[in-house]
Amino acid sequence: MPKLIYIVEDDQDISFIVEYILIEEGYLVNTFKTARAFNTQMKLNWPDLILLDVMLPDGNGIEICHSLKTAATTTHIPVVIMSAHAAETAILEEACADDFISKPFDLEHLIQIIKNTLSKVTSSGDSRQ
Repeated sequence: MPKLIYIVEDDQDISFIVEYILIEEGYLVNTFKTARAFNTQMKLNWPDLILLDVMLPDGNGIEICHSLKTAATTTHIPVVIMSAHAAETAILEEACADDFISKPFDLEHLIQIIKNTLSKVTSSGDSRQ
C-alpha cells in the first residue's frame, strides 16, 4: 500500500510542486494550508510521514511537531520540518523532528530525505491509525 504523506505548508506554490512530485513518486498526499485543518485531519487519520512548515498563518510548526513527538499516540509518526528562517540544529532539538530541510530546497534532496526517513520506520510497522 502506498505511504500517506501530509504536507502542512501555507505557500500554495511550494505545496503544489511538492504534492505533484510526491504523487509522481507513488505516494498518497494530503495538503493543508493551516494548522487547524491539519489538526482536524489528524483526529481522523494518521499519515506515514508529515512534511511540516515552521511558519503557518495560524500556528507554529515547531510547536506542532513538539506536540506530536511528545504525545504517546503520535510520537511514532516521522516529521520532516521545512524552513527558510531557522537553524537546522535548533529546530531538530526544539521540535524533536526526525529531519529538516532548508528552503529553498532541491526536490531530489527532499525525496531522498523522505525515503530515508520512511525507511527508518518501515521495520516498526505502518504508522497509520
